[in-house]
Amino acid sequence: MKQLSYRTQFVSKKAHKKEWYIINAENQTVGRMATQIASILSGKHKPTFTPNDDAGDFVIVINSNKCSFTGRKWDQKIYTRHTGYPGGQRMIAAKDLNVKNPIAIIETAVKGMLPKSKLGRAMYRKLFVYAGAEHPHAAQKALEIKIESK
Repeated sequence: MKQLSYRTQFVSKKAHKKEWYIINAENQTVGRMATQIASILSGKHKPTFTPNDDAGDFVIVINSNKCSFTGRKWDQKIYTRHTGYPGGQRMIAAKDLNVKNPIAIIETAVKGMLPKSKLGRAMYRKLFVYAGAEHPHAAQKALEIKIESK
């Protein structure tokens, strides 16, 4: 009896075709939107997904200042960072961060869902977040993605 051999086909970096997608964050829940964005950045939506290669696409997020949270997260969610000096822990509530830097909310959510490695940093560089509706990537002819909100 002849034994069949099944080999996994890995696609080379040159064979990956990078697409551009645009997502409107207006009235979208941050966490649910961030999972979709992280999946696109890592290339998991493609049949040629390779875990050890940057096969993902570029993502543009507009209207990041109009995103939403579920429950009482605007008041209760705290973003923490550290300056690197003793006593340098800084905390800010989500509603204050949305006023100060609305881009940071989506960037932080997506970055936390990507791998913590060189590959994850390369994926993160393909994310472009803008607070308003205008963006400088019109030449890329990005495809608009609708995210289902529950």
